[in-house]
Amino acid sequence: MAQALLRWHDAHQFCSRSGQPTKKNMAGSKRVCPSNKIIYYPQVTPVVITLVSDGTQCLLARQSSFPKGMYSALAGFCDIGESLEEAVRREVAEEVGLEVERLQYSASQHWPFPNSSLMIACHATVKPGQTEIQVNLRELEAAAWFSHDEVAKALRRNGPYTQQLNGTFPFWLPPKLAIAHQLIKEWVEKPICSALPA
Repeated sequence: MAQALLRWHDAHQFCSRSGQPTKKNMAGSKRVCPSNKIIYYPQVTPVVITLVSDGTQCLLARQSSFPKGMYSALAGFCDIGESLEEAVRREVAEEVGLEVERLQYSASQHWPFPNSSLMIACHATVKPGQTEIQVNLRELEAAAWFSHDEVAKALRRNGPYTQQLNGTFPFWLPPKLAIAHQLIKEWVEKPICSALPA
């Protein structure tokens, strides 16, 4: 919370209407423009983070900014006017070219980096046999299906790992503090979720 508030105050020092410097209140929970009394409150950006599965394997992806070897669930910002379900379907289609058949809400987590986001975690399923990935290389570096055993083994490891002799990095997952880790762990413990229609 402290990290998110400090970043928000730093980025909102001026009124967007008058251009005048704003002042924060004693608690630091808002900023006020002295010239027109507009009150600015910290905003949270909704982000969907989704673990896609076909029932027997799950889809994990990586961005070029990720540490070497780390794969995670798909994630993306919600658009204005979009429901949670619409955001999940759009992000999965945009990033890997798959059509979500069902989805189930899991949990949420505040994430302060780089700006204040509310991570909304979901499990999504696609129809078995409709699993051909079309990776959007503008958004992702790679994406792949992983078996239950591969993911369970990766959960037991303590990453990150150093480069191997052949130049590759072992596959590892986000740390326990990240909601992506929780999604992946839930899937390993119960691979075939009873999901709600999307």
